[in-house]
Amino acid sequence: MASDQTDVRPSEQRDVEPETGRTEIPKTEAFKRYIGSGWADRPEHLPPVTPLAAAAAGRRARLSERYAGRRLVIEAGEPKVRSNDTDYPYRAHSAFSWLTGWGDETVAGAVLVLEPTDEGHDAVLHFQPPAGRDTDEFYANAAIGEFWVGRRPSLEEVGAELGVVAEDVARLERRAGDLTLEDEGLARDLAELRLVKDPLEVAELRTAVAATKQGFDDVIAALPGITAHERGERLIEGVFFTRARAEGSDLGYGTIAASGPHACILHWTRNDGPVVPGDVVLIDAGVELPSLYTADITRTLPVSGVFSPVQRQVYEAVLEAADAAFAVVRPGIRFREVHDAAMAVIARKVAEWGLPMLLAEDLEGVERPDRRYMVHGTSHHLGLDVHDCAAARRELYMDGAIEPGMVFTIEPGLYFQPDDLSVPEAFRGIGVRIEDDVVVTADGVENLSAAIPRTADDVEAWMASLRA
Repeated sequence: MASDQTDVRPSEQRDVEPETGRTEIPKTEAFKRYIGSGWADRPEHLPPVTPLAAAAAGRRARLSERYAGRRLVIEAGEPKVRSNDTDYPYRAHSAFSWLTGWGDETVAGAVLVLEPTDEGHDAVLHFQPPAGRDTDEFYANAAIGEFWVGRRPSLEEVGAELGVVAEDVARLERRAGDLTLEDEGLARDLAELRLVKDPLEVAELRTAVAATKQGFDDVIAALPGITAHERGERLIEGVFFTRARAEGSDLGYGTIAASGPHACILHWTRNDGPVVPGDVVLIDAGVELPSLYTADITRTLPVSGVFSPVQRQVYEAVLEAADAAFAVVRPGIRFREVHDAAMAVIARKVAEWGLPMLLAEDLEGVERPDRRYMVHGTSHHLGLDVHDCAAARRELYMDGAIEPGMVFTIEPGLYFQPDDLSVPEAFRGIGVRIEDDVVVTADGVENLSAAIPRTADDVEAWMASLRA
């Protein structure tokens, strides 16, 4: 809602605040009595504890074991300003959501306190409850008033939904010695506890991947119209976002819609270029659910529906690298071995193609010239954050042993920059990445995104079926 600043004349009966030019809300006691009366009763139905909140109790118990006798304070966080008095869409801190089971309905500024007891910790959730209709917050507070942003849940409702004691944040006392997420040790331990997902988390990730598949379907179906627009990449972004809002809550991260040479830019999110038949378009996107769990999928599509011979050559090399990474995943191997398996294929393919086409003296001392064409890692953990558990120690992450229940990506790629003289001209401007989300099983790995076509032939058939 924009400020009312149009043609205010002294003769008009309109009160305007001289400091800001905003229309002033009446402040008389008579108006407060009037606007606070004449409302129907609003019955309150206490919900049952949600499955994710029930699982969060076990997570809190695991954390409690590490911090006996310590008071832990986990903040959901405050909104962040986008422009003047306009905030970015609010999202709670992932650690807070993991420990409470509260997702996209989290009240900004909420704080979970784990109070130490002889047996462990008691969970107390603090947040600002709704004000009564007899207060001016109800209609005059644009940040939290019900007239402006809708009804906030009551302490009783949230306490029942999450299975914790809920109290007004105004009663929260900060104490010396409190451990918060700013403490490196606590942030690290929470990240490491999240490395292995429980069955409910895996189920949420399955749902997020299924919604993401629908988003890719929508984009392919819309490609004829997309190619007609001068900023077709942005239309891809918009089509996928529509599905994310319809089936989930939001995007898990900014969509990469990179067509032609933009596909060689790893984090291309400007998305302002055309989508041209004859090129490939690399789409890296994921739907985030109301629970805040997100998918992370990349597919590289031939805009015309059919790969050219060179595009297919590059695509099938990347697919071979991805399949090699899949083949080594099993409990007990080191996480970094997944990357090593993919890069072994990339190095072999690059060598077979005679790359890089540089003089010997240009390569003196260069151990891995193939990394010029794939500088990123092959895998990262996935969950509440698209790059999940990033604060974990290297010895438990990159050098850690893979365990059943871990969820991560497998996403090798090859990127030949349009001005890279070390590759044949026919390769220049081609970027390919294939990214799937996997869960480690007791004896191997399951591809959560197996329903999204991966092979070159299947991608072409997929596109033909949706564009018929």
